[in-house]
Amino acid sequence: MKTFCLIIIILFNITFSVFQNKIPGIGFLKIHAPWNVLCREAEFMKLKMPTKKVYEVKQGSNVVERINLFIRKVTTLFYPLLSCQILYEEWASYSVFYKYQPIGLIRKYFGEKIGLYFAWLGVYTQMLIPASIVGAIVFLYGCATVDNDIPSMEICDPRNNITMCPLCDRACSYWELKTACGTARASHLFDNPATVFFSIFMALWAAMFMEHWKRRQMRLNYIWDLTGFEEEEVSLCPYATACLLLYVCSYFSLDYVLITLFQDKKVKLTCTDRAPAYMMGLFTMLFMVGVTFAVVFGVILYRISIRAALHMSSNPTARSNIRATVKGTAAVINLVIIIIMDEIYGALARWLTLLEVPKTDKSFEERLIIKTFVLKFANAFSPIVYLAFFRGRMVGRPGDYVYVIGSYRMEECAHAGCLMELCIQLCITMLGKQLIQNNLFEIAIPKIKKLIRRRKSDMDSQQQEDYNMTLQRHEKDHFLGPFVGLSPEYMEMIIQFGMVTLFVASFPLAPLFALLNNIIEIRLDAKKFVTEVRRPIAARAKDIGIWYNLLRGLSKVAVIVNAFVISFTSDFIPRLVYQYMYSPDGSMHGFVNHTMSYFNVSDFQPGTAPLQPMHLGYEVQICRYKDYRETPWSNTPYDLSKEFWAILACRLAFVVVFQVRSFCHLLLNDCFWNFIEGIVKEMPRSVPSFLLLECGHQSADPQGEDPHGGALHEGGRGQKAPPRQPRQPKSSSAPLSPCLTYTF
Repeated sequence: MKTFCLIIIILFNITFSVFQNKIPGIGFLKIHAPWNVLCREAEFMKLKMPTKKVYEVKQGSNVVERINLFIRKVTTLFYPLLSCQILYEEWASYSVFYKYQPIGLIRKYFGEKIGLYFAWLGVYTQMLIPASIVGAIVFLYGCATVDNDIPSMEICDPRNNITMCPLCDRACSYWELKTACGTARASHLFDNPATVFFSIFMALWAAMFMEHWKRRQMRLNYIWDLTGFEEEEVSLCPYATACLLLYVCSYFSLDYVLITLFQDKKVKLTCTDRAPAYMMGLFTMLFMVGVTFAVVFGVILYRISIRAALHMSSNPTARSNIRATVKGTAAVINLVIIIIMDEIYGALARWLTLLEVPKTDKSFEERLIIKTFVLKFANAFSPIVYLAFFRGRMVGRPGDYVYVIGSYRMEECAHAGCLMELCIQLCITMLGKQLIQNNLFEIAIPKIKKLIRRRKSDMDSQQQEDYNMTLQRHEKDHFLGPFVGLSPEYMEMIIQFGMVTLFVASFPLAPLFALLNNIIEIRLDAKKFVTEVRRPIAARAKDIGIWYNLLRGLSKVAVIVNAFVISFTSDFIPRLVYQYMYSPDGSMHGFVNHTMSYFNVSDFQPGTAPLQPMHLGYEVQICRYKDYRETPWSNTPYDLSKEFWAILACRLAFVVVFQVRSFCHLLLNDCFWNFIEGIVKEMPRSVPSFLLLECGHQSADPQGEDPHGGALHEGGRGQKAPPRQPRQPKSSSAPLSPCLTYTF
């Protein structure tokens, strides 16, 4: 560690001297290490090196052999360049999107860690194909049955003259239910009986994806010889060390830093020393999550105020498209805020992690990932969670509405429910993040940086081209962008996985859009790694680390979230309850009337009645609103009716049944794979013993065997020696086949 710090300090001083002397061009420093130092580091890294001297037998003056030797030397010399060219042609090109990725070549060129990322991305994209097909079928089923949906037909029927209560105070007037015909028909595309089946299917799909990747990862570990690999803990991340030394060197002299660095005293941070950083990180994250909720609340106030303003507008076009305008603009505002806050949260999470001074690189990376995931997850899913579970729940009723910040009345859901608005928000957020943040930024930002560097250069285009021709490969790579790690790539895929699984009940086309995005994402990341950023240092890894735990947690939470979306956000449960408990003929006729209550307009609070009560051309005495409450002429007017409590009980029962059913499927799946894994683990114990016993029958010594063919033990005649078990390597975590011979 001290050697590394000394090298960093020397490099800093050389850099400072270069800037002071103003040496033009690019400067490179070659650091030479003695042979004994290289041998010691090779032992630490457990590198495999030949221990015997290899003798080369020359074939004389054979021309063919000389040509082959020359070709091998040239191939060895230009192997990185050839590999890069092959990767560019067979992997980083958009024209080969239908081909499998060359995972083996990716691993050889970039290392196992990056190879595992692209292998995981390929498995994830491949598993999205069946989910996309089933989701498209569910959507097409909704399109095919929309004309036969009885509730939508009742809403669109002009003969049903149902007058609805105003959607806001004073500015809004009474309206007819038939004007919500388009929203009701569109809601059926995503809120139909097939949605429940698709939610169960996606819960099982998430579990199967995790199991499939686990086995794919074990197979790659075996092929890449990673079964016995144990990741070493580096004491401190180089980034933090470099930043710390740069900060110290800017205030103290080099002699002081060297004396302090090479003292025998070791500085160790205790829990008391780290407590302020931990507390600051915790309270900062809680504050930023609160900021996210405040932003969501601000968008709510925007929707409420813009709806009232559009109702007061004299433009008939604006008044006719109020719902679409409010939904679309609010979703776009949420998207812009999410993209901006994501960049802020990423920088904030790194700063908080550096304050904690983690002991190892792995600890630094895991803490950074957890902080970034919590902040970005809350940022992306807060508007969606509000629309799914809170909007329309705290509204109140006509004459007794709930108000926030004075006269802002909480917004209601459409008559067809909030599922359509949830679908619009999820669609715009998912597509916007994928197209703008994930794809457009990755393409545009490197090109903008390259353009800025060209503008700052004093040479014109021709001179720049001539100058590039004189540069060597390592000099050209210096002008490429730095490699920032795999965390941003993993993070955008984890957020996408959450959108695909958590609220898939409201948007069955989410897997299809994710599949199309990932097909482009694979080639885009490949092109970025090959041509846009510097070649990263190859790092070994046997798994994807903490990302697997995050994926597994999201797959389990998705079961709970989809159960609540189907129960409380959609109309699936109210329709079942009406059809089997309240319908006179067992059909859905009369369902719309059953879901609405009555309100006497004389019970409006003072100052909340509509300013234009004759907007429809007739005087309104009774208006309707969507809720299960008693009538104004009952003994308990406007109280919750027994139908409300019956539907609530059925909703909670459905959540429990959905959880138990999905849990049973997952439990049976885990038990099946655990049973198979147990059988595989027993094979190395039983099969070699059986083979050794059979070999004893065939090759036993006549002077030392009993009549049954068992080798005699030294302790006495007639006692069989226990079968000798083959020695297994301790570092191997995967069972090895007894029929093969392995060398480590």
